[in-house]
Amino acid sequence: MRNPVTAFCVIATTLVVAACTDGTGSRGIAPVSLAVSGGASAMTAAAPQAAATETFSDGTSTLVISSVEVVLRKVVLKRAGAAEPAGCAMSTSGIMASDDGACDDGNDRDELEAGPALVDLPLGGIERTFTADVPAGTFDALEFQIHKPSSDGDAADQDFLKAHPDFAGISIRVKGTFNGADFTYTSGLSVGEELRFDPPVVVTAGTPASVTIKLDLDSWFRSGGSLVDPATAAKGAENENLVRDNIMRSFHAFQDNNEDGMDDGHEGGDGGH
Repeated sequence: MRNPVTAFCVIATTLVVAACTDGTGSRGIAPVSLAVSGGASAMTAAAPQAAATETFSDGTSTLVISSVEVVLRKVVLKRAGAAEPAGCAMSTSGIMASDDGACDDGNDRDELEAGPALVDLPLGGIERTFTADVPAGTFDALEFQIHKPSSDGDAADQDFLKAHPDFAGISIRVKGTFNGADFTYTSGLSVGEELRFDPPVVVTAGTPASVTIKLDLDSWFRSGGSLVDPATAAKGAENENLVRDNIMRSFHAFQDNNEDGMDDGHEGGDGGH
């Protein structure tokens, strides 16, 4: 039976905003925070766990995750109604049909540059990662790339690998134990994702706003309700594609002006507006 706990970890890194202008000149701006939440939702609260770990069980096996690192780049807020640039069609699941280098353009996108950045996901808690000035408007999606740095890549990749040489060809690294045995899971996943806001995020000039990204770790190493050994998800192993697909489906984003880790658009009350 699946553990009812839905554990989230968070994307935490310092990003630099590249503010955009349109044909009518510069738009009014507002400070927008990227907030992150690492706690279980109020509906699925669990007993306290050891600091900096997340524990999952299916009644037979136990998975303890102690570290999650992800390489990201090209974090973009997409304006409502904006057309996709050529080559950037999205699947119904929100995964870019192209590889992670094809969706860099688009005048209706305000970039939060993170490229590439190693994101060490804090396990538990909620925190604001950064605040940046963003042109006012209505945004209906967040786009980003899970990126596999390459020794043959561009200058940004080369600089990144000088600081993190052990991430050559690796975009995701997870450490922990499975039934007491240590494991290190790595993936070369290289893909763009689009997370839809429902309702859209509205940024008003001069008024602070916040967006939260949650990542559902509980779903990563599961087949149905059963946990799978991360060793079976290694490259070429039987569960490689299963875990890869689980990871791509696990990201969620929403407006969270009161930074409580809950979607403002689906809370009782005014959600902090």
